[in-house]
Amino acid sequence: MTNTSTSSAGGFSLRRIGGNIGAEIGGLDLRQPLPEAQFQALHAAFIRHEVLVFRNQDITLDQQMDFARRFGALSIHPFSPNLDAQREVIVLDYSADNPPALTDQWHADETFRSAPPAATVLRANIVPEHGGDTLFASMTAAYTGLSDRMKQYIHGLEARHDFKPWRPLFTSSEAHQASLRKLEREFPNPSHPVVRVHPVSGRRVLNVNAQFTVAINGLKADESAMVLQYLYNRAQTPEFQMRVHWEPHTVVMWDNRSTQHYAPHDYYPQRRSMARVTVAGDAVQGVSGPYTPEEGVGPLPDGHQVKPAPSGKRPTREFERHL
Repeated sequence: MTNTSTSSAGGFSLRRIGGNIGAEIGGLDLRQPLPEAQFQALHAAFIRHEVLVFRNQDITLDQQMDFARRFGALSIHPFSPNLDAQREVIVLDYSADNPPALTDQWHADETFRSAPPAATVLRANIVPEHGGDTLFASMTAAYTGLSDRMKQYIHGLEARHDFKPWRPLFTSSEAHQASLRKLEREFPNPSHPVVRVHPVSGRRVLNVNAQFTVAINGLKADESAMVLQYLYNRAQTPEFQMRVHWEPHTVVMWDNRSTQHYAPHDYYPQRRSMARVTVAGDAVQGVSGPYTPEEGVGPLPDGHQVKPAPSGKRPTREFERHL
C-alpha cells in the first residue's frame, strides 16, 4: 500500500511524512512559475499538511523568492543576517568559524511582531555529512490532544511576546542602548492569544513558544511559568512531529502560524548553509466568545472538512486528529 497520492488539479505527487504533519511533494519544478490551478492545489496541500518538502530543486535565489511571493509579500527580519542587496533574504551559514546559535529551541518565527510571519521557505545550499536535520511540530495537533478541561482553562488567555534572544546584542554601548530603545518602540511586547485560529483552515492552534513568549497575562509569575512550561512541552511529543534530513537543493516550506521548529546544533563544527525567505502574516486572532469544543470548520482548500470527535468519545491516543 503506497502513501503517495497525485493531485489531479496540480499534477504533482504528495507523500505524507508524519501522521499529523508534513508531506513531500514530487513532480514540480520550482524554477518555473506555477500555473494558478497548480498553485491552488499546492496551497491546499500546504494548509493541510503544514510542512512541505521539495527535493532536487536546483533553483536560484531569485526563483526561491518568486516562489515564496506566490504565498504573499516577503518580510524583512530586523535582527538576522540579511543580504545587503536583498534584505528579504536571511543567510544562515554556520561552521567552526561561526558556530550555530538560537535555533536549538522549539519556536515559531518572529512572534515578537504584532503580525508574525505566515510562512517560511528555506533552501539548503551546503549540508553537513551528518547531523543538521530540522524538526517540526504541529501545534494544531498539540492543541487537539489537550484535554477538554485544559482547553477550557487556556481559552481566552493572552501571552506577551518579546525579542528576548537578541537583547544581549544591545548591551555594550550607549549607541546600542539607543538602538534597543528604538526596537522596543517598534516591537512593543505584543500580546497574542494562547489559542489562535488559523486564518485559512479555521483550526485552533496552540500559540506559545519558549523562545519568544514571556508570560501569560493575568497570572502570577509562578503560575504563568508553570502553565507555559507545560504548553511548551507539547511540541516535544513525537507523535506531533516530523524530521527533515537535508540534502543539497532541498527546499522546505512551513506554516509559521501552525507549527514550531527546532534545528539541533549536532553538526558543529561542520558547515551548514541555508537561504531563508519569509512571507509576511496577519495579526493573530483568537477564538471569539465563550469556550465551546472545536467543531467542523468548513471545507479546507482541498475540499476536505475537519471532522469533530464523535459525541461523548475521546481519541484512544491524545495525538489522534479527526481529519
